[in-house]
Amino acid sequence: MAPPNILYLHSHDTGRYIQPYGHAIPTPNLQRLAETGVVFRNAFCANPTCSASRACLLTGQCAHRNGMLGLAHRGFSLYDYTRHIIHPLRKAGYVSALAGVQHIANSGDQSWRTIGYDHYLGAPDVAHEKAAEFLETPPNRPFFLSVGFVETHREYPPASSAEDPRYSLPPGPIPDTPETREDMARFKASARILDAKMGFVLDALDRTGLAENTLVVCTTDHGIAFPRMKCNLTDGGIGVMLILRGPGGFLGGKVVDALVSQIDLYPTLCDVAGMDPPAWLEGHSIIPLIRGEVDSIREAVFAEVNYHAAYEPIRAVRTRRWKYIRRYDGRTRPVLPNCDDSPSKSLWLEHEWPDKAPPEEALHDLLFDPHEAHNVAGDPACAAALADMRARLDRWMRETDDPLLDGGVVRAPAGAVVNNPDGISPQEKVVVAGLLPH
Repeated sequence: MAPPNILYLHSHDTGRYIQPYGHAIPTPNLQRLAETGVVFRNAFCANPTCSASRACLLTGQCAHRNGMLGLAHRGFSLYDYTRHIIHPLRKAGYVSALAGVQHIANSGDQSWRTIGYDHYLGAPDVAHEKAAEFLETPPNRPFFLSVGFVETHREYPPASSAEDPRYSLPPGPIPDTPETREDMARFKASARILDAKMGFVLDALDRTGLAENTLVVCTTDHGIAFPRMKCNLTDGGIGVMLILRGPGGFLGGKVVDALVSQIDLYPTLCDVAGMDPPAWLEGHSIIPLIRGEVDSIREAVFAEVNYHAAYEPIRAVRTRRWKYIRRYDGRTRPVLPNCDDSPSKSLWLEHEWPDKAPPEEALHDLLFDPHEAHNVAGDPACAAALADMRARLDRWMRETDDPLLDGGVVRAPAGAVVNNPDGISPQEKVVVAGLLPH
């Protein structure tokens, strides 16, 4: 059989807030995908910001190695676009096509050329339709088709009668109030639209007979755009939906609980396509896990933040039980521009959130504190765990040549635009970076 096609479906800001992960958010098409594929319950992104997360997945490298330290539309970019997975796939005989969002290059209508795609199919509002047309008349060789959706990014559409705020529970870190229920109801409306569009593409895949030899990779960039989620290294920020279906054992409605990073997808696709993995890859193929040859492929996942709207250097390591987060900016106030404006954010702003100092380091026992509300870094009973997690993070930072080591900083490239970290909103006036903003 020929190498399988790869259909990469990706959304904005969805986290795991869809039906297959047990939430009261109907996504019937994604539920069907889960019931016929494999759901990864403990999948995490490597950087919970829009451009960096995608760049890590598509290069198989952490952000401070691949260069995507911030947002592409604000002037950040990859060091080397030939490390995008479409380039080794091309050498293996694949044709590549992009429909909708890409978010790792900022060169206007020609961004797909900067990345190196063979074909650009259409803008985000018609991405599902253009992707279906591509599947109706596919190329005569294997393809990598990226279909990027703007849903579930803010601003959300109005809630319909199917998303009654009275019966909508906000996500874990957020208090249950009329404002936050309305906010969550509108997120659910966006998730409904996302599910319909992804379903449109999946229906085309089935209708054309391509499903049998196509690996579907369905994921999102990071957590949902609520406070302490997106752009945070809590599980609410780095936890992502990840559903795979297709050749290689990704069938049967399986659930995998092992830790997986999106950085592991690149080596997995190399295995599926029969390619030798490039030397720069940092992840591990998921294939041995799917075949039942191993119970896990990693002891820990690592994540970072550098820039979103503003500079906010943070690093984290997560094992099955523990999460350790370290901040490197010495701030005594939260970096509020890195939280998208919303009714939920406004509620917290009205109640002293700007005065709540973030801890320089935090340790959470995820078995007893899954919402990461209680920092036990100062608890003598957790001293051994704290030392172990500190050592794990330091070892990873040294292995990856992290610029934050030994008092370093992460500098924005000349011409990038960033917010003042002491501001409130990402919509406030930005400055052009030449030197690191303080």
